[in-house]
Amino acid sequence: MLSRNLFLVVSLGVVSIHATAEEVTQSSRTSVARNIAYRGDSDDPLVNQLCRLDLFYPTSINGDGNADYPTIVWLHGGGLTGGERSIPRGFVQNKIAIATADYRLSPKVRSEVCIDDAAAAVAWVLDHIQDYGGSKDRVFLSGHSAGGYLTSMVGLNAKYLAAHKRKPSDLAGLIPLSGHAITHFNVRKERGIDGRQPVVDQMAPLYHVLSKPLPPILLITGDREKEMLGRYEENAYFARMLKVAGHSEVELRELKGFDHSGMVAPASSMVLNFVQRVDSKNQTPAETSKQTN
Repeated sequence: MLSRNLFLVVSLGVVSIHATAEEVTQSSRTSVARNIAYRGDSDDPLVNQLCRLDLFYPTSINGDGNADYPTIVWLHGGGLTGGERSIPRGFVQNKIAIATADYRLSPKVRSEVCIDDAAAAVAWVLDHIQDYGGSKDRVFLSGHSAGGYLTSMVGLNAKYLAAHKRKPSDLAGLIPLSGHAITHFNVRKERGIDGRQPVVDQMAPLYHVLSKPLPPILLITGDREKEMLGRYEENAYFARMLKVAGHSEVELRELKGFDHSGMVAPASSMVLNFVQRVDSKNQTPAETSKQTN
């Protein structure tokens, strides 16, 4: 039986270390809803093909059918140009429920469309997770590399969720893994800007540090000497400026000895620990008692 303290993970595409759907469904009391159109029906064939997710969720917890569990929305990496549905293996090992999704990719669409698709998938979870036994008030957003960038952009630039009648404060927490804090390199490529040229504009999470209110934030990167160019330093400055802007619940973690791809596995437990800690802090005594009984 799955434990009562269970997490739902929405994974938008590929991650560095992933498991098969069969491995996920080996968990007891797990159901699957496949190929959900999170943008609904569309006349755009690319939307109909890629704006879909598979949802792995607990049928019930302790047999009561009312799990009310927290959710992690997981966004994949791939430079905004690649990725496919897959599941982080670290979450499977922790007996979590999972959803995987695709989204449109550059160069078929501009990078801003990738962000909007991510926001649409997040909004779908916020709007529908209660239908599967989860809590709309306990949704966390996370992702790796380009997914970390998408996490920060959806979580800090309110216009993306506003387009789907949601707002960043609807989220319980943000957990970008090795994500850009400056303008993403694919955005710069679309503009003909050298990838070594730093840019901070409205397509940079750093640009939006004054946004309020924001949920708690955990930033995780690999070793600064092994990461992609400047990725740790970007996040260190991002964390500092968020705090300067008045966001007190911001943490930064550097995983020594791990490179950009290799940091996903050790970061998985840190993501889950952060979710557990923040979620427990936000629960009322009655809710905490309900989870442990």
